[in-house]
Amino acid sequence: MTEALARELVGILRRAAALIRDVYAQPFAIEFKGPGDPVTLADRRANEVICEALARRFPGIPVVAEESQDDSFAGFREAPSVFFVDPLDGTREFIERRREFVTMIGLLDGARAALGVVVDPTTDVAYWGGPGLAAARLDERDVSSPLRTSETTSLAEAHVVASRRRPAAVSRHLALRLGVRSLTALGSAGMKGVAVATGAADAYVTPRFGGGRWDACAIDALITGAGGRFTDADGAPVAYRGPGLVNDQGLLGSNGPLHEALLDRLAPLRRGL
Repeated sequence: MTEALARELVGILRRAAALIRDVYAQPFAIEFKGPGDPVTLADRRANEVICEALARRFPGIPVVAEESQDDSFAGFREAPSVFFVDPLDGTREFIERRREFVTMIGLLDGARAALGVVVDPTTDVAYWGGPGLAAARLDERDVSSPLRTSETTSLAEAHVVASRRRPAAVSRHLALRLGVRSLTALGSAGMKGVAVATGAADAYVTPRFGGGRWDACAIDALITGAGGRFTDADGAPVAYRGPGLVNDQGLLGSNGPLHEALLDRLAPLRRGL
């Protein structure tokens, strides 16, 4: 993967980000796809813009997007490459007027998350990275700077980010069981991935449910490109071509040195689920 491709995807996401900002700036309706699963006009408009742009620029590559109908990406598991798109990651934070949402694209090549691009609509700052492309931050003036995960090696000194949707008491329990210094609730899987890739956090942990594949692919590549590791909560690669689209085996993104220790602490928690 190349920086030129990453910048091209940034351009697509920034167009979606502009639409997200437009909706955010005024009152908007909230609908529900299912219990506790809200969707807004911003989700749908961003989804349309991103999918149309990818289909036009990369014909033949399926686009698995959160707000698209399943039949639009039928057969994606057999395709050599696949785009995973979360047009508005952090919809509930968007609705609550928290500035904790992003728009993102992940590119799967074979079984591997090869490139991840994340844009923060509130600032237009972008992040990219992948196994063959060092992670970078692109500011609103298009000036890039390298990203690197933290060098923390002790769980006792580790700062972890986790879901804002987890009750506070459960988060405190998780922090104690992991033996980490702190655990901070943060909205949007993309923002949590960025926190790890930039070194602002040492790990992102979700023991059981980690959203959909579109919540994982971009940050998988981004964290890897920044020098970290990304697996499910059992330590296996995320099964992007598996039978479902839900990350029901949890997720763990880390700076690398802490990964095995966190998996060891997660194992008894996982057995109790």
